[in-house]
Amino acid sequence: MTRGEHFIGLMSGTSMDGIDAVIVRFSDNQPQLLHSLALSWPETLRIRLSQLTTNDATTLRELGQLDLLCGQQFAEASLQLLSQAKMDAREISAIGSHGQTLFHHPQPPTRFSMQIGDPNTIAERTGITVVADFRRRDMAAGGQGAPLVPAFHQSVFHDPQCNRVILNIGGIANITILPENGRVPAGFDTGPGNCLMDRWTQKNTGKAYDKNGEWARGGKVNPSLLAQLLGDDYFSRPSPKSTGTEYFSSSWLDRHLQNHPRLSPQDVQATLLQLSCQSIANAIQLSAPGTQEVLICGGGVHNHTLVSALQEQLRDIAVLSTAQTTPGIDPDWVEAMAFAWLAKETLHSRPGNLPKVTGASHAVILGGIYPCGQNPSSAE
Repeated sequence: MTRGEHFIGLMSGTSMDGIDAVIVRFSDNQPQLLHSLALSWPETLRIRLSQLTTNDATTLRELGQLDLLCGQQFAEASLQLLSQAKMDAREISAIGSHGQTLFHHPQPPTRFSMQIGDPNTIAERTGITVVADFRRRDMAAGGQGAPLVPAFHQSVFHDPQCNRVILNIGGIANITILPENGRVPAGFDTGPGNCLMDRWTQKNTGKAYDKNGEWARGGKVNPSLLAQLLGDDYFSRPSPKSTGTEYFSSSWLDRHLQNHPRLSPQDVQATLLQLSCQSIANAIQLSAPGTQEVLICGGGVHNHTLVSALQEQLRDIAVLSTAQTTPGIDPDWVEAMAFAWLAKETLHSRPGNLPKVTGASHAVILGGIYPCGQNPSSAE
């Protein structure tokens, strides 16, 4: 591998709060985050995307338009990032674009995962080769197509003297288990992270999210509702497993709330926060006994009420952000960095999945490669 390669990573999660874009320099396979940018979705586009994820009835016209519009936004994020960094497109080996997930269905016999954000548009507008559509090759090999970040977590966060769990709290929460002895990592989606809390906050307060978990902190957890929510079959399934907001949806919550019609919205929010906390803590305690450190990344790291609740549940484990143990790995940018890394692995013909994590029958090279055309910066 050429020393000092630069890759762009693009990530928009299930929370749909915007596109994370990063430029990462890889030298001897070690990542260095050089520049980062968060680009909010245009509100009209965000609403259309959100409606599409909660309504199976759509048209081919709508799907095609949104694929193109998302591709344009991913390209814009890349161009703004390059401008901010004062870098030329020719300095970037490739863009790794996760795309925007619309639906994730990992169960047989018809496993599929749908992300949009046309990579052809990204390549054409930026003049940079794009690697995209990472999940479907793993699914073709019998895997869940998720989570895909554990291989990156292993390369960056493994400590031969410490049993670690990397916890990503996005719309959905997932863990990567990194044993100190170097055994193959394990990992899976634990269930809801921010998704239910965000949607309940939007519905009842009009705010995009519960900042620092302040609204939840003022409510009271309802033990009966919490037990009912934790009784969902997903939490007791063995790994490999993955899920999405199409499962842990507003309608899923509404069904459970039918048995609790008198609960105040704030008490529901407090219970949802405890659901995320308890399901994460249960997964760590059952699947990773002996864990010494939990390193948090993703937007949930900023929910201080949730992080404090996790520390209370995991009393004998240090709960930290990734930046506290690995300088330069800001928790807000870990997933985008992971897709820059996955693009690098694909370009160098190396597998990017971990079959033990996804359940695939074997390791595979992930994604499709969309070569750039003429570089816009060199066009006459």
